[in-house]
Amino acid sequence: MSIDFTTEQLQIRDSVARLCAGFGDDYWLERDRDGRFPEDFCQAVAGAGYMGIAMPAEYGGAGLGITEAAILMQEISRSGAGNGGVSSVSIGIFGLNPVVRHGSAEQKARALPPIIRRTDIACFAVTEAETGLDTTRLRTRAERTANGYVVHGSKAWTTTAQVANKILLIARTDPDTARPIDGLSLFYTDLDRSRIEIREIPKMGRACVDSNMLFIDGLKIPFEDRIGEEGSGFRYLLHGINPERILIAAGLIGLGRAALARASDYARERRVFGRPIGMNQSIQHPLAECWAELEAANLMAFRAAQLYDRGEPCGVMANAAKYLAGEAAFKACNTAVMTHGGMGYAREFHVERYLRESLIHRLAPITPHLALCYIAERELGLPRSY
Repeated sequence: MSIDFTTEQLQIRDSVARLCAGFGDDYWLERDRDGRFPEDFCQAVAGAGYMGIAMPAEYGGAGLGITEAAILMQEISRSGAGNGGVSSVSIGIFGLNPVVRHGSAEQKARALPPIIRRTDIACFAVTEAETGLDTTRLRTRAERTANGYVVHGSKAWTTTAQVANKILLIARTDPDTARPIDGLSLFYTDLDRSRIEIREIPKMGRACVDSNMLFIDGLKIPFEDRIGEEGSGFRYLLHGINPERILIAAGLIGLGRAALARASDYARERRVFGRPIGMNQSIQHPLAECWAELEAANLMAFRAAQLYDRGEPCGVMANAAKYLAGEAAFKACNTAVMTHGGMGYAREFHVERYLRESLIHRLAPITPHLALCYIAERELGLPRSY
């Protein structure tokens, strides 16, 4: 196994780094303070052609793989943008994977180019407050009519709904199926604010990228906005789970590296008792541990990306990557705060923001506990525990 990048992949990494240099730590600190969505950053990403990095070339994308998308996400996060930067563009970069894989030619021609150009902005409405990770038990229903569907229900933790004009929505179209995995359908349609009430959820981190509760009352969706077959929506979502895990892992590793770089710089410069604190093994060893754990997670993440791009099974690797990256990033960010001492609690040193943002994808879209359950079942052959 090797994750040595090609010349073209290194060019992507370096180009993204140059783009992100125009949106440094102070930019993201201000977005954390004022909560303003970083649309100027998103437009810069789209203008450079990266919003369509993993989308088909015939619709305006670059036609590259998850490996290249992971490089993009990691470099955005590592630049200091952290989870705010990654989450602002992630739905545009990969959120429409179900449309790419299961949409008709007409649907792809209609949906993908505006997302790539960022003339459309999408949000992804899956999770519900009462069901959490048990997606097969979703209660939002889409009732079939002569002209399409009418949707009633609610969604929780829907990202970017404050700025979106499109919505990728999963809802139950058949309440009487023998298995809960059946009877769920997927739609990509207009976000009609006259039928969807959107309430932002105040949260501890990533202030500039909104999370929301959605209350849907009579949203009308035409037949042509249903993706694929009726009742197969959950299976379509499953196809995007592994690359989602990989991209999240890459972003977490980038965040951990940003925290580690700041902590190392501070440890070299900060002098106490006449010597830099970085001379002390009690400072050195935790930082070295963080480096090793981030690098190990990185190997797993890009190994999973390689497997996915080759069309080989990668579920265990992808879940392991997400688990390892989540734990390593949290540890690196927490260690960075501790290395700074009291100043780690000050916003101007950035590491407290990194720590808050590391928690988001440590928890979502799958908790570390469920990632371990998946590995135990699929790799170790242990009985399913949930």
